[in-house]
Order: sequence, then structure tokens, then C-alpha cells
Amino acid sequence: TVNCLDQHVEKSPNRVALIWERDEPGTAVHVTYRELLDLTCRLANTLKKYGIQKGDRVAIYMSVSPLSVAAMLACARIGAVHTVIFAGFSAESLAGRIMDSGCKAVITYNQGVRGGRTTELKATVDEAVKNCPSIKHVFVAQRTDNKVQMGDRDIPLEEEMTKADSICPPESMDSEDVLFMLYTSGSTGKPKGIVHTQAGYLLYAALTHKYVFDYQEGDVFGCVADIGWITGHSYVVYGPLCNGATSVLFESTPVYPDPGRYWEVVQRLKINQFYGAPTAIRLLLNYGEEWVKKYDRSSLKVLGSVGEPINKEAWQWFYQVVGEGRCALVDTWWQTETGGICIAPRPSEEKAEIVPAMAMRPFFGIVPVLMDENGEVVEGNDVSGALCIAQPWPGMARTIHGDHQRFIDAYFKAYPGYYFTGDGAYRSQKGYYQITGRMDDIINISGHRLGTAEIEDAMADHPEVPETAVVGYPHKIKGEGAFAFIVLKEQTARVDHIKEELKSLVASKIAKYAVPDHILVVKRLPKTRSGKIMRRLLRKVVTEQSGNMGDVTTLDDPSVVKDILDAYQKYKKSSS
Repeated sequence: TVNCLDQHVEKSPNRVALIWERDEPGTAVHVTYRELLDLTCRLANTLKKYGIQKGDRVAIYMSVSPLSVAAMLACARIGAVHTVIFAGFSAESLAGRIMDSGCKAVITYNQGVRGGRTTELKATVDEAVKNCPSIKHVFVAQRTDNKVQMGDRDIPLEEEMTKADSICPPESMDSEDVLFMLYTSGSTGKPKGIVHTQAGYLLYAALTHKYVFDYQEGDVFGCVADIGWITGHSYVVYGPLCNGATSVLFESTPVYPDPGRYWEVVQRLKINQFYGAPTAIRLLLNYGEEWVKKYDRSSLKVLGSVGEPINKEAWQWFYQVVGEGRCALVDTWWQTETGGICIAPRPSEEKAEIVPAMAMRPFFGIVPVLMDENGEVVEGNDVSGALCIAQPWPGMARTIHGDHQRFIDAYFKAYPGYYFTGDGAYRSQKGYYQITGRMDDIINISGHRLGTAEIEDAMADHPEVPETAVVGYPHKIKGEGAFAFIVLKEQTARVDHIKEELKSLVASKIAKYAVPDHILVVKRLPKTRSGKIMRRLLRKVVTEQSGNMGDVTTLDDPSVVKDILDAYQKYKKSSS
């Protein structure tokens, strides 16, 4: 926090650190570096008063706001480890993450506000901590005026902060001490707590923020990501603040109160760099250009895309319509595990070409390699393979909390001596990199990474559904959607009812965005003789490439493919 706050407070205390673009348009709140340091110290002293010490884990379940940023920085200041849990997650997801990380406290709001609706954050926390004996205190801040039920372990946060001292000496930390943990989906059902440390992470976030986006002093940096994701950690909080930037906190949605919201904000706050997700761009593209052209976007210098590969149509629209063809558009590739941007068109020589929908150039110190099926490095250009990174970099994750073996297995076992990203990539004729998508059972719904196994595990709890298999399929807005194949215990007239029950199971066990768009009942699933479901075949069915099924000889019963195809065709007819 000294790098993010104190150093700037000494030089320019009244520089604006955060502009909180609240849900209601036109109600932005400006917070200076001095004010943010004051908030952070008061919050830090409150945590200390209630027994939070160096090394303790603290869960943050809050919407984007200056207070949630102060909560992250307050943990960092006293050497506690924050784990921010996206405020859209269900109570069950929240409890699982609290239990896995052994959190001592939760910081939350009474309610969240987004897109004109309120969400019950405190009630969700209450539900979650019933099953979490490690939680000693729940700190509750007020986002709205509504009263919520307060119990024995609940502490009104702002009330305590007004009583707290505004000076909190920072804890002295080693460069390899843990800064934060952040949960991300793995290819098995259990989310993994990715661990990032102090010095390397901050250095990497700050450098990538400065050079990829060509950040200059005085710029207003607008990253519209939620702090519940790594993008919010690196490019809303740590990177920009370390560089003394003014960072925008966006609480709302791209279509509230109308599809011009992003561009109205750009005009009003005079945003210079705009960093967002392809899924939002694809959504806005459908509403037409008038919503963009209504607003003055002349302040924009750089546009950025994050969270999933951007398709050419969305890239062109973002570049031509939003950026008027005059802003560099950086399609950035990186992961929760990498800590910051690894491949992006900038930095580069001035005016160097940017190829649409390509991440292109590795950042300083990143050495990408492509590997073939036999684990050999693929040399030359105009080639494809598994994307690996050949040497360590400062921002890389150090472990998975409580399971270092899983860390080794997930990232370093497939290609010994290399970090395996889980993505496939193409290296062009000119040596530029293009990410082609995941190589495992992970899908990307609206930029949210989700293991298909998590959805399957949630649906498996239904008493009438013994077997499920979920695959991703291309979706016009979300990039990918989830398509579920289910087997029922017995033929029943309640099929539609069961489908609805499955959808609410997934929403309550994971989150609303994880709910499958399609659920198809089949007699059985395609399995190998050893009982492994061949999801590859199901993907071919839903992407309608059934003419090219590849090798089906390992199936215990190849005739199952025809049954599934027939069921799919029937389903398609009836739903159209």
C-alpha cells in the first residue's frame, strides 16, 4: 500500500485516485489519494482492533466502490491476505471459498446496487457463514439506507471507522509474502485459490498498466471490470494506483439505464483509456451505432479488450465506431494465474501494425512457445500448438492455496520445464500470436471462466438425474454458452419441470451466469470403455460438425452417437 498510496500522498495528496461511477448515472464520487489513504488506514485499524493479524485471510464480498478498494488495501497494509469473491456468487460458492481459504472475517455491504436493482449481499453472507466456523466477524458497510439484520458477530463498518485512528503504520512484508488469493475455475469441479505475492505481482501489474495502455500522468484510466476478477485487481486497483493514476470504478452495467452508458461515462469523466470485455461489445453492437455517436469520445486514446478472444466483427466495431479509427485497440491475453497482461499488441515500435483480433506481441520478459502433441517445441511461423511460457516472470502465481501438488499438476506437468497456459495458439507468418481457445474442459461465458465439471457437479445433486455432461458452444453475445446433456432415471412426463429445477440448482450452487442455455435429455452419454465421457463428440453435435466425428472406436458403444444426434435434431426442430 505504500507504493499505491503513501508515495503519491507525499507528492500530490489532492490528485484524484478513484472516480466511483455509481449505478445511478451522473452521481460520480471523486476520492483523492489522501482521502483513500485515510479510508484505508481507518479500515486497517478497525480490522486490527478485531484481531485480524498478518497472514490472516479476509474475504471481501462487495460491489465495486472506494470502500471495497480500501478494504483490499487495508488488508495489504496490515499484512492480511484478501480474497475478493465476486458479489454475484451464490451463498454456496461463497461458503466454499471461505472454507477453503480459512478466512477469519468477511467484509460486505448491506446490499449491492447494479443496473437499477438491489441485491442482498448481507443476507447471502449470513447464509454462507452458517457453515463457516473460521469466521469470527462480519464487517457490514452501508451501500443503501436499508436496514439489515445484525447478529452477534456483525460489526457496522463505517461506525467503527469513524472511531478509528487515521494513521496505520504499514506492516513490513517480504517480497514473497502473500498479497492476495483469488479463486478461479479449474477443469475439475473445485475452484482453486490462486496465490499472488507482494513485489513481483505489483511490479508486473504496474509495468503492464503503464506500457500496454501507454498510461501518461494525468490520464483517466477506465477499466470497467469488477474487482471480483483478476482484471479488477490488476487494472482497477493495483496497477493504476501504483502508477499514481486516476482509476474509474464502474458499478453499473453497459445497458443501464440505456445502451449508451459506457460512452456517456467516457464523455462525462473524460476517460483516456477504456478497457472492457468482448461480451459487452458484442451486446452493444446489436443496439446500433447511434448510442455510441450520441456522445463525445474524443478523450479516448487507447481501447482494450480482456477476458476472452475478441471476434473480428466486435473488434472492427470497437475500433471504427467507438474509437473512430484513431485509438490503438489492444486485445490483451493473460490469466488469473499470470497476474498481468502477457501478450498484447502494445508496447511496440511507434505506429507498429495492429492485426485485428490478435494479441500479437509478448510483453517484456514473456517467452511464449508452442508445443505439439509429443511435447516437442514447434519451431517456425504459420504454426499452431499448445501455448506455453518458457521462463518465469514477476507476476506469475506462486501456488494454489493448500494444494501445491495441484498447482504443479495443472501448470507444469503437461510440458515439463514450461508453464502450460491451457490455451491453444497460432503463430502467424509474421510471428504474431493469436489465441485459439481452451484446450481443456473450461468454457468462457461472458468473460467468466467456468469449468464444465462445476456445472455438472451442481446438476448431479438432482435426484432424478444420474448423469450429466456439459459442453460449450458458440454464443452470439456471450462468446460461449453452456449446453447440457442429461440422462434421466426413468422416462417421465416432468421433463420441463426437471429442466427448470436443474437451472435453479446451478444458479444457487454457482451463479446465474453459469445456468445452461440448453438442456437436452438423452438415453445415454458417449463413454469410453473406461467410463470417461467423450465431451469432444458432444461438442461436435452442438456445433453441427457431426459429419466429422473423428475416431469413435474407443467408445464402449458407437451406436450411442446416432441416438444423440437424433435427439439433438428433434430438440432443434421443436425449439425453433
